[in-house]
Amino acid sequence: MLWDNIVGQTEIKTKLKQSIKDGRISHAQLFAGPEGSGALALAMAYAQQVLCGETENNCHIKVNNLQHPDLHFSFPFSATDSVKKPIAKLLMNQWRSFVQENIYGNVNDWMKHLGIEKKQGAINVDEADEIVKTLALNSYEGGYKIMIIWMPELMNTAAANKLLKIIEEPPQKTLFLLVCEREDLLLPTITSRCQLVKIPKIENQEIENFLIQKENFGQEKAKHLAFLSNGNLRDAFALMQNSNKVFDSYFVTWVRKAFMAAKTPVVLKDLIDWSNEISTWSRDEQKNFLNYCSEIFRQALLKTYQAHELVNVQIQVEGFKWEGFAQFIHGANIEEILEEINEASYHIERNGNAKFILLDLSIKLTRLLHRKATA
Repeated sequence: MLWDNIVGQTEIKTKLKQSIKDGRISHAQLFAGPEGSGALALAMAYAQQVLCGETENNCHIKVNNLQHPDLHFSFPFSATDSVKKPIAKLLMNQWRSFVQENIYGNVNDWMKHLGIEKKQGAINVDEADEIVKTLALNSYEGGYKIMIIWMPELMNTAAANKLLKIIEEPPQKTLFLLVCEREDLLLPTITSRCQLVKIPKIENQEIENFLIQKENFGQEKAKHLAFLSNGNLRDAFALMQNSNKVFDSYFVTWVRKAFMAAKTPVVLKDLIDWSNEISTWSRDEQKNFLNYCSEIFRQALLKTYQAHELVNVQIQVEGFKWEGFAQFIHGANIEEILEEINEASYHIERNGNAKFILLDLSIKLTRLLHRKATA
């Protein structure tokens, strides 16, 4: 069963399984969870149990391989070299390999998998027409027809309007499972027609256990990665591929230069060089680095307020001392620092110019690091 492969989310899994056993299967459900929380994995496991029950082994194999004739998928896409006017069903081979390799991935991972990482994916009105046509047909095996729409927040308005009626009044035994990261970006007319399944971040302890048991990490390293990933299993996988020493070095250089720049303007050139260097990284690397920076600032705050036992990150850079750094992170600036980092990450995610975004963030940090703590 796909349920067994999902990391954490025990409470959600129990509720979803029980709703099926009780016959409480709402015809349109919105699985809304942050990136890396396993929303797609949960939707697929739910679909498998609806289609197969507990004992239909052949059915389970078909769902596992994404080849069940009554399980359909829609997702964002753009034209590729091989498919100039795509609809989702023409990209199913790529989708199968993506899901089997990276079910916790995001839309950037998917576009990269298609070889078009510089393009923006979307669900367009032609795809909405195809969804309506597909669901108008009878099910092959006499049970439910299930349509999983991944990242519906990237559906354009024409496509969303096209689907409103069928989502509200679907054919008999038709089930819509919408899987999103940003519920706030969906049209209210879509969300109002769906039962919400709210999916939280994965508990850090669950990620730590997974890394120890499935990836053979030592406890200390697993705990560190779980902490930095902050409930996002996709980020945990990404951090596994990166050396934290590299992040350490760039972080320490950044805060040192930002601190000096307030009184030595010539150092601004170093911040420009720093921003230019980070901008050459992939968007995922930039995002992971900014997430890492957020966690280091949070750790510094704990240090400032004497919660030493909760500080579990080591910075592996010569000359760096927590005590010297932490004194500049306090209640008067931590909230704004984290907001600015989150804002920068958001704009990078939306294909903003990383050089300008990171330099702007750096200049703001020069001011925030010198803000005095309130009494």
